[in-house]
Amino acid sequence: MKAIFDNVSYQCSRLVTESYSTSFALATKMLGSSIRSDIYNIYGFVRFTDEIVDTFHDYDKETLFKKFSKALDDALADKISLNPILNAFQHTYHKYGIPRHLVDSFMKSMEMDLYKTVYHNEEEYRAYVYGSADVVGLMCLRVFVKGDKNRFEELRQPAMSLGSAFQKVNFLRDLKEDFEGLNRSYFPNTDLMELDERSKKRIVEEIRSDFSKGYKGIERLPGDAKFGVYTAYKYYYKLLQKLQNTPPLEIKNARIRVPNYQKFGLLAKSYLNYKLNLV
Repeated sequence: MKAIFDNVSYQCSRLVTESYSTSFALATKMLGSSIRSDIYNIYGFVRFTDEIVDTFHDYDKETLFKKFSKALDDALADKISLNPILNAFQHTYHKYGIPRHLVDSFMKSMEMDLYKTVYHNEEEYRAYVYGSADVVGLMCLRVFVKGDKNRFEELRQPAMSLGSAFQKVNFLRDLKEDFEGLNRSYFPNTDLMELDERSKKRIVEEIRSDFSKGYKGIERLPGDAKFGVYTAYKYYYKLLQKLQNTPPLEIKNARIRVPNYQKFGLLAKSYLNYKLNLV
């Protein structure tokens, strides 16, 4: 039965989420049951695409990316795919009317990671962040508002800002891995070899601004989405605070994390704030 295959596909997307990001998986579990699976489906798709360009170093990544892109096109057109991750994603894509240009922008930024390693100016940087993060926030927003186009437009800018904040926190946290392992430098006008407190402060302030704009959208989200998104916000904000308090040299030489006990503490505080209508 097709329903069994679809259910297996959704379970694959959930497994990908739980395997690659315990933090995102925890936040997703806090979403309403009616939308939880669709967020797993989106994450599974973006995670697999990112893996092609970030980790498959012993293979022809460009060829793999082209094959995956073709399989994506076929999945969206045919409304089915034998790739369970793409089959799950196409279901969510059609269910909520996710605009195709969001998917195309995401794929364009991921393709840039195949050949572009340095972003020299704000225009290049913002274009990459839009495609790699903002549009993912917009895809999720489409699910949160259950395809309501008016609510989607009302919350578009905050969703983009929150997506930017999450991505930039990842950039700052992963400086060592990106620079030494992939030879990438995302932040423009920043010499990562000479990262100092002043440069770090400028980056942190930029991210704080994105968080502030994004939080205004969280307050207006539907109830079944608000707690999960707020949980993710609290986790990433905590990670930003740890990065702010970490010397630049340590950021360059280690991957800063939020310990599990702090994650569960954040979850408890987030739930209390949510129940007290403080969000």
